[in-house]
Amino acid sequence: MEKKWYHLAAALFVLAIVGCEDESAALKQSVVAPGAKVEKLAGGFIFTEGPAGDVQGSVFFTDIPNNKIHKWSPAEGVSTFLEDSGGANGLFFDKAHNLLACQMGDRKLVSIDKQGKITVLADKYDNKRLNSPNDLWLDPKGGIYFTDPRYGRRDNLEQDGEHVYYLTPDRKKLIRVIDDMVRPNGLIGTSDGRLLYVADPGSDQTYVYTISADGTLSDKKLFAIEGSDGMTIDNEGNIYLTTDAVQVYDSQGTHKETIKLPERPSNVCFGGKDKHTLFITARTSLYSIQMRTKGL
Repeated sequence: MEKKWYHLAAALFVLAIVGCEDESAALKQSVVAPGAKVEKLAGGFIFTEGPAGDVQGSVFFTDIPNNKIHKWSPAEGVSTFLEDSGGANGLFFDKAHNLLACQMGDRKLVSIDKQGKITVLADKYDNKRLNSPNDLWLDPKGGIYFTDPRYGRRDNLEQDGEHVYYLTPDRKKLIRVIDDMVRPNGLIGTSDGRLLYVADPGSDQTYVYTISADGTLSDKKLFAIEGSDGMTIDNEGNIYLTTDAVQVYDSQGTHKETIKLPERPSNVCFGGKDKHTLFITARTSLYSIQMRTKGL
């Protein structure tokens, strides 16, 4: 009997070691597809931002100084979706395939339908104009988190600082959910709607919060000792920050990998029909790279 227990214990020990080795190998595995390289899809812009993939495999992105929203598709390349974008920056598609946009210039959060018709979703908090909505994320309930920093002129600010807001799913209530950052910018949440990652490049920090049922945030924790412009997340829970390169962190805040580009990146998103393509806006250009991981 003792021999049987001994052999069973030994077998379990070996399985545990193998399991740990497999987990360690998975952690070391690159998020990039084997042999994949960064590819330039389009250039000649002034400052690209806000990539967002649609269900057809195309990606929409902004050129802020040119006041335009562009569309890139595998078959047709780049075309202009909207000429007068209101200084649009961050973009995100809702479940009805409307394009949500942060209008930095017009100081509004808006929804744009397929014909280019614009509907204002939020432009004031506490009856005062927003600063310059910058980046956004749509939660599983249909609520919208967005950052409201200010870059450039500061003589016409009405808010008492640069904060983060949540527009409820019924679009009736705007809640200020973060009020202690220097200059919040990129943000992204988990697909289960439990966690929200928010970058504060004004203090060179990125934080993670627990999302409550009413959309408010709690349990603030430091995630990374660097800020970020735009952000995204993959199916393994890795977080992608944009600094001097695309910096990849696992869900625990451990740095995993660096994806370098010819230009400094501003934002990232997963797209393509299989969501295995990482699209990257970087100053004058739009880039992509094929990934092992995929978007949510």
